[in-house]
Amino acid sequence: MKLFNLKDDTEVVSFSQAVKQGLGRNQGLFFPKTFPKLDNVDELLTMPFQARSAIIMNALIGDELGEAATTELVNNAFQFGAPLAHITDNVYSLELFHGPTLAFKDFGGRFMAQSLVKLSDNNPITILTATSGDTGAAVAHAFHGLDNINVVILYPKGMVSPLQEKQFSTLGDNIHTVEVDGDFDACQAMVKQAFDDKAVREELHLNSANSINIARLLAQVCYYFEAVSQLPKDKQDKAVISVPSGNFGNLAAAMIAKAMGLPIKRFIAATNANDTVPRYLLSGLWEPNKTVATISNAMDISSPNNWPRIEAMFELGLADKSLLSAETIDEDYTQIGVRQLNELGYVSEPHAAVAYKALKRSIAEDEVGIFLGTAHPAKFKETVENILGTPVALPKELADVANKDVLSDALPADFAALKEYMFKKLG
Repeated sequence: MKLFNLKDDTEVVSFSQAVKQGLGRNQGLFFPKTFPKLDNVDELLTMPFQARSAIIMNALIGDELGEAATTELVNNAFQFGAPLAHITDNVYSLELFHGPTLAFKDFGGRFMAQSLVKLSDNNPITILTATSGDTGAAVAHAFHGLDNINVVILYPKGMVSPLQEKQFSTLGDNIHTVEVDGDFDACQAMVKQAFDDKAVREELHLNSANSINIARLLAQVCYYFEAVSQLPKDKQDKAVISVPSGNFGNLAAAMIAKAMGLPIKRFIAATNANDTVPRYLLSGLWEPNKTVATISNAMDISSPNNWPRIEAMFELGLADKSLLSAETIDEDYTQIGVRQLNELGYVSEPHAAVAYKALKRSIAEDEVGIFLGTAHPAKFKETVENILGTPVALPKELADVANKDVLSDALPADFAALKEYMFKKLG
């Protein structure tokens, strides 16, 4: 697989280089100009998740890593499922929270970690990433205890749920967590500045585990095939996918799945009040506003990093812009969504509720809707309990960290402070 820098297409790298490098020159994202079309998709959809995913990933990167190595990466990373829960006659939830940190980012985080270990030849690596919630936990757990890898996680002060914070800030060892006095976009900007700083990039062997890293993005393609495989066969070509969207990596992965032959009918980008993309699709003007804090905090992003990849797919003819719509769901409707799902016998959380309400606004009678359940409702225990007025039990993964001490350091939203911190900790 050849990957091009979307800001400078003279920079062309292999998958291995893209994984190890993270970002290209001028903070450009790496992305291919084409995707392989899979043969016999109908047959693929009858296969078990791991076996099918190995075929998908081999089609993408097997020419470089080899079939055996790629299959091993998939098997090591995807050790949990992604069940499709039937909500009503034509609506399903794809549950992506059955991994070790109870969030969809376990899929991409673990695949990236396995890839880096495979490709690094035991050379030192520093992972620098920003999180608005679930990325932090997925990355921290995927890399915790791995030799020669240090992880620095930036997160916005007061804008991550307490249990989300506990999942990544209590591990210690090679996991360094930093509470930043700013919003997620400020954290993300600091990460980008670090990649532009030659001393930080080269002396600390910098890499990123955000969805800007191509390994994470490609891994996410696999669970869309898993979703469609669980639909009745006569409904598989009628699937409408509603994606709760913050950084837009999840939507990009869904569109890659369709480009590879998965029969998704259309897509819905579901956002909260941070609605840069819905406004852009209506007006053609890219006008990010100041980020607004919401109860669906992992989507509190006004400048989504992965949108350039989606734009590239449109420009390259890999995706049809007419098949993408967008919906903005406000706080009241988000809470209504949580309550409506509960009345249907399904306990959910704000991000999934945003996707559910967006789906219900536009689904037609002859369509089948799948909204993404990106996190276990207990990760947003206080919010869900306040909305429903009933207690939410903690699964073991969260109960084990609930009373642990937060080990984070605090920094201003200032790159110079971050640079000094990283060299002091890791240099």
